[in-house]
Amino acid sequence: MKISGIHHIAIICSDYERSKNFYVDVLGFEIIHETFRAERNSYKLDLRINENTQIELFSFPSPPQRVSNPEACGLRHLAFAVENIEEAVAYLKSHGLEVENIRVDEITGRKFTFFQDPDKLPLEIYLTCCEDPKWNEVELGDERHLIARHPLNDFLQSKNSERDS
Repeated sequence: MKISGIHHIAIICSDYERSKNFYVDVLGFEIIHETFRAERNSYKLDLRINENTQIELFSFPSPPQRVSNPEACGLRHLAFAVENIEEAVAYLKSHGLEVENIRVDEITGRKFTFFQDPDKLPLEIYLTCCEDPKWNEVELGDERHLIARHPLNDFLQSKNSERDS
């Protein structure tokens, strides 16, 4: 079996309108399809994150609360990729969300932080590009590439910049 990616993440919410507002109006996900299933007294909202990934937002009457603290077995959190973490944090705070302090992943050197959805589902924003301390973005012809940051690479990149000026 060859898995090519994650198609969707399913989330059950306790207040459909509040969660719909959060994922559509705050996080900016596009509505693909909204269905009310009368036999279940339940909504299913398909949201597009990008061209490859979706969220399925479900409502059910009186769903049990999710255990978040202490952490339990199962899905731990959902992480969204961002290119500017400080801008993303400022945006979330401007919408009244509490956001933890930005931390640095000790393995990758990338910045990340957590916030929560209306049902306290832990959500992460994770820096995926450009201002990463362990990587430099370089242009090679018409393409941009990330190369490992190393004093020699930094020196060579500065020499190439001087030569191109």
